[in-house]
Amino acid sequence: MSSKTVGFVGLGIMGEGMAKCLIKAGLKLVVWNRSTAKSDAFKATAPDSVTIAESAAAVVAACEITFCMLSTPEAVRSVYEMDGGVLAGVSAGKCIVDCATLAEEDMKRCSADVLAKGGRFLEAPVSGSKGPAANGQLVFLCGGDQPLFESISLELDAMGKKSFFFGEVGSGTRMKLVVNMVMGTMMCAFSEGMHLCGSSGLDAAQLLEVLDLGAIANPMFKLKGPKMLAGDHAPNFPLQHAHKDMRLAVEAGAGFGIGMPASTSPDVALQTHPQSILPRMQTANLPPPPRTGLRRRRVCDEACKGRGPGRARFLSRLRVPKEE
Repeated sequence: MSSKTVGFVGLGIMGEGMAKCLIKAGLKLVVWNRSTAKSDAFKATAPDSVTIAESAAAVVAACEITFCMLSTPEAVRSVYEMDGGVLAGVSAGKCIVDCATLAEEDMKRCSADVLAKGGRFLEAPVSGSKGPAANGQLVFLCGGDQPLFESISLELDAMGKKSFFFGEVGSGTRMKLVVNMVMGTMMCAFSEGMHLCGSSGLDAAQLLEVLDLGAIANPMFKLKGPKMLAGDHAPNFPLQHAHKDMRLAVEAGAGFGIGMPASTSPDVALQTHPQSILPRMQTANLPPPPRTGLRRRRVCDEACKGRGPGRARFLSRLRVPKEE
């Protein structure tokens, strides 16, 4: 057991479980969260192991190593750059480990800002959702400062089952976007298959059994299928965050000149879902996504080919405002 103290900024769906795993490993934490109620509730679970700081900057100043787990690119930028934010606490030798899923250029900006103040930086986005975070079963996809990566093996092992180092900052983010792109595409196909099965008079429970006996059996279908049958849609990974990752992956593909029709179609489907980002797009006066199958297909085709006015319209619709 360790008596080491580390910082943790962000106690949301993922961060809370990750931070609790660090406490279970014997570490003491200095924490900060945008919602003070969450910080108070978290401290109540382990009062002797948790200190609540008055700001993100105070967390960084108090600890050699600080983990950040924030939900969106907008949240990351705000918490880094605000008065009393992460960057305000960085000084020579301070280490920031950022576990958010961002665009590659956003992660590189975070790294450059930390390095400019004499700090050290490791990107460490994770594969896994609420359950794996709480159970220490995440997969860390890291890039940046390799000696820092090697020095925090205790912390990464406490929160995850495997940690990878891919190279420079941005490489871990690219891997995370690929992983979540594959996951999102699978989940959309799975959901449509379940719906088609039930709508055509078949037993969706039997579909789950058939899938589990075949080559496409996987833990995600096994976990999500019974929940879908029971009508249990409590979020382990909020839909708007899944859509954000699909959007970033599609944009990354466009940047490399790669056509990805299989991934572009679920991305548009997520836009048109009634509980996705559509209400926020309408509130912000953004043009609605295509509603008809033929129209959607044409926009997707143009986007995937990387040419035509449809691509510009498509990408513009994916840029959504910050969620309050």
